[in-house]
Amino acid sequence: MPAGRAAPLAGIRVVEAATLFAGPLAATFLGDFGADVTKIEHPARPDAARGHGASKDGVGLWFKTLGRNKRLATLDLSRGRDVFLELIREQDVLVENFRPGTLERWGLGPDVLLEANPRLVIARVTAFGQVGPWSSRPGFGSLAEAMSGFAAVTGEPDGPPTLPPFGLADGITALATAYAVLVALRERDRSGQGQVIDMAIIEPILMMLGGQITAYQQTGYVQPRLGNRSSNNAPRNVYQTSDGRWVAVSTSSQSIAERVVTLVGRPDLVAQPWFGTGRERAQHADELDEAVGSWIGERSLDEVMLAFEKAEAAVGPVHDIRGIVEDPQYAALGTIVEVDDEELGGPVAMQNVLFRLSDTPGQIRWAGRPHGADTDAVLAEIGITPEQLAALRESGVV
Repeated sequence: MPAGRAAPLAGIRVVEAATLFAGPLAATFLGDFGADVTKIEHPARPDAARGHGASKDGVGLWFKTLGRNKRLATLDLSRGRDVFLELIREQDVLVENFRPGTLERWGLGPDVLLEANPRLVIARVTAFGQVGPWSSRPGFGSLAEAMSGFAAVTGEPDGPPTLPPFGLADGITALATAYAVLVALRERDRSGQGQVIDMAIIEPILMMLGGQITAYQQTGYVQPRLGNRSSNNAPRNVYQTSDGRWVAVSTSSQSIAERVVTLVGRPDLVAQPWFGTGRERAQHADELDEAVGSWIGERSLDEVMLAFEKAEAAVGPVHDIRGIVEDPQYAALGTIVEVDDEELGGPVAMQNVLFRLSDTPGQIRWAGRPHGADTDAVLAEIGITPEQLAALRESGVV
């Protein structure tokens, strides 16, 4: 970062009282660009994300990414109301994901929090939102992937609806939440007033499904499962090479479609009356897949990639994690970085910040820390004395 330039979100103070993925990841995105994020965990029940995924020497590895750039403090909100209110007075943002009514039951509802700090932006991230017949039900991203229509259109035509093997809905919600927080902070700059963000995990992923609602309302069309095909263009699929690798081909533009079929030795297809639009090409996917698939199947991955590059046609290898860490394009972008970590005794590799700013880039300052690593420092900042801290710790409040 240029000398004298502060990080874009420097000076923004965020409290994260959230677990698992959508809320915590939103706070991670803010912390990556300089926000001072303090994550609050229960003293006896740490964020369950610490136990998700792979671990090494008993240390959860996913949390190294999810907890990066955060100070970690413990506090039982149900018994530490007064401490939390003191903490919130000096904050700009609260990200929480308790079930609706939980904060209110503890005497920490938005009305109380905004009275303590009228400039506070409160992001409430829940499965189903703050209102409606489902609002009080427990839920996770998998239910959002099901209810949003994503699972219904994912999978092979003769197979069941398919859920992704990772937190897709949570990740999309995290992006939407970070965006909502920035919008609310911009409004606060004008009005001086904070406000409440109601973020339901079932909604952002629905937006990603494109025009399906409009198509259904206007024509009654319900998109079926198409496997790796698309109803909007063809050829669009994954194809296996002669050396057992896979590549993805997409022809979302007409010119690319023409280049692909010409490359694979079928320029005659361009002259077909149905080749002129992606929608019509999709109705002839069997013929197009046969042409493209048979050509790719006779060549190695390297041969396919080189030929497509020369033809200026769109292709990409189907990577597993090994391919990602070896890919030269990701290397050029700096997509994967290593962060020194005392807990694991060496560098930890993880995804870099989401985007590159030319003058004030984001930065991973440290990886996720142990449970409660910064409790003493965080509470000292709000005037908690060592004696008071010892009493709070003795009683299990921190």
